[in-house]
Amino acid sequence: MQKLSILNALLLLPLLARAEIKLPAVFTDHLVFQRDASVPVWGWANVGEEVTVEFAGQNKTAKTDAAGQWRVKLDPMPASAQPRDLIISSKHKSPNLRHTCSDVLVGEVWLASGQSNMGFPLASAHNAEQALAAASDPLLRFFTVQNGTAAEPQNDLRGRWDASTPDKAKSFSAVAYFFARDLRAKLGVPVAILHSSWGGTPAQAWVSMEALREAPPFENHLKAYDTARVKHRDVLAHPEKRDAYRQDLARWQKEVAPAFNEAMKQWNAGPKTTPKPVPARPEPANPDPMDLPSPSSRPGTPSVIFNAKIAPLVGYAMRGALWYQGEANASAGIEYRTLLPRLISDWRKRWSQGDFPFLVVQLAAWDMDTKPAPFHQWPWLREAQSMTIPTVANTALAVSMDVGDPQDVHPKGKEPVGQRLALAARKLAYGERALVASGPVFREAKPDGATLRVTFTDIGSGLTIGQAPWRAAGDSPWPQDKLIGFTLAGEDREWHEAEARIEGDHVIVSSPFVTKPIAVRYGWANSPRCNLYNREALPAVPFRSDDWPMPKK
Repeated sequence: MQKLSILNALLLLPLLARAEIKLPAVFTDHLVFQRDASVPVWGWANVGEEVTVEFAGQNKTAKTDAAGQWRVKLDPMPASAQPRDLIISSKHKSPNLRHTCSDVLVGEVWLASGQSNMGFPLASAHNAEQALAAASDPLLRFFTVQNGTAAEPQNDLRGRWDASTPDKAKSFSAVAYFFARDLRAKLGVPVAILHSSWGGTPAQAWVSMEALREAPPFENHLKAYDTARVKHRDVLAHPEKRDAYRQDLARWQKEVAPAFNEAMKQWNAGPKTTPKPVPARPEPANPDPMDLPSPSSRPGTPSVIFNAKIAPLVGYAMRGALWYQGEANASAGIEYRTLLPRLISDWRKRWSQGDFPFLVVQLAAWDMDTKPAPFHQWPWLREAQSMTIPTVANTALAVSMDVGDPQDVHPKGKEPVGQRLALAARKLAYGERALVASGPVFREAKPDGATLRVTFTDIGSGLTIGQAPWRAAGDSPWPQDKLIGFTLAGEDREWHEAEARIEGDHVIVSSPFVTKPIAVRYGWANSPRCNLYNREALPAVPFRSDDWPMPKK
C-alpha cells in the first residue's frame, strides 16, 4: 500500500510542476479597480484548485470549475490612490501558483471604444505639445487593447496598463485622455480607461452574434457572417492557402509597397491635381475574412472584433462606456437606429451591471457637401445617434459637429469632445443633475404665419450665436451677427436656405422662397456651417422636424 502511494505521488509530480494560475491580461501591474462596486477577479488554474485573492484587507477564495476557471468578487471599496498589491495564490506553495499585481489603485474605470476618431492619438491633437507637457499623472491610467479578430468569443486578449506620462500619453486616445483628465480634476480620484478601438471598423463587428440574431435579426449581417464562416473553415481545412497569402503579402511589401508609399506621400503633400496613385499590383487579400485583414484593410465581418477585443473584458467592473463610431456605417444611417441600441443592450447584458452609462460621440463634420442637401448621408447617421438618447436609458450625446474638418475625417480638435463627454458623465454618472451638459435639443416647430417657431430643451441659460472652440486650418469662422445652418421646405419638399433669429427661448425661421413652410432642418449636411449654441457654449444637436424618408441617390 505504501509503495502505491509513493508511485501515485511520483506520477503527480509532473502535473504539479505544470500547475499554474493564469490571469487575464487586464489583471497586471498598475491596474485600477472600480470604486464602490463589487469587483470580479478571475483566471484559470487546474481543475479543483483552490485559489485565494487578497487585496486591501480582503481575502476571497474560490475553486476552479470543470473548465479550470475560478472567479471571486471583492466587496465594494472606496477610492484609493494608495498603491497596493493584488495577490492571487493557491494552497500549493510553488512559485507559479502565486501572482502579485503591484501598484493597484481604486477609482473610476471607463471603457472607450469605436473607430479611428476614438483611437486618434493625443500626440496628433491640435494642442498636443501643451497637453503632453502636462500629462504626468500617476493616477490617470490606460489599459490599451491590441488589435485582433476571432471567429468565436475569446477569454483573453493582449494589452497593457500604463500610467500617464508625457511619453506614454502620446499614444493614448486623445478623446479618452481629455475625458479622463477632466474627471480627474473634478472627482479627485484615480481614473482609468480601458481603450479598445479600431479605425475604419463598422458597428456590426463590435456586436455579438447572439445580439445580431435577436428579433428583429440583422439578416444582412447574418448572411455576411455565414459567408465569412464558410471561407474561414475552408482556410482552416487548407492552411496552405493562408501560408500562400502570407508569402505573397511579404513579397508585395518588399517589391511593391515602398514605391507605392512614396507615391502616396508625394501625392498627399501636393495639390492633388493628378489621380490618386495605385500600386503596381493590388495588395493581396487575406482569404480568411475572420482573420486579421491585409494591412491596408480593416475587419468588417460581423462580431469578429467583439469576440477578440470586447468579450475578454466582459465582467471587468467599470462605471460606463464611451463610444465614438459611425463613419464606417454612414451609408446605413437608417439601420444604425437599430444597430446602436442593439450594441448598447448587448454590452450591458453581458456585463451584468445594469444600465451602465453609455456616452455617444456624434459624428464630426466632414466632406465638402458637393451633393444636393437631401442626399447627404452623414446627417442620417447623426440622427440615428441622437434618436438613441431619448429611447435608451442612461445614455447621453456629445456633439462634435462644430469641431470637425471638412478636409479631414480625423479632425485634430479632440479636447472639446473629451470635455463634453466629461460633462455628460458628471451629469449622468456622478449625480450633477443641475449641470448643463448638452446643447439645445429640438422639441417642436410650429407654423407662425410665414415662419416656423422652433423650441428646444436643454437651452441652459439661454440660446445664443456661438463659435466653435476649435477650427480646422483654412475653415473660415462663422458669422457672429446671424444664425446659419437652417433650411426650410414647403409642401413641395424642396429645401431652401433660411434666415433665422433668436427670439427669447425660440428660433424664428423663414425664407422668401417658402411662403408656407411645413418643415425645418438644422445642420443637415455632411459638413454643415451652423452656429446655434446655448450660453454654456454647447452646440445645438442637428435636427429635422419632418419625418420624410431618406431619399435614394
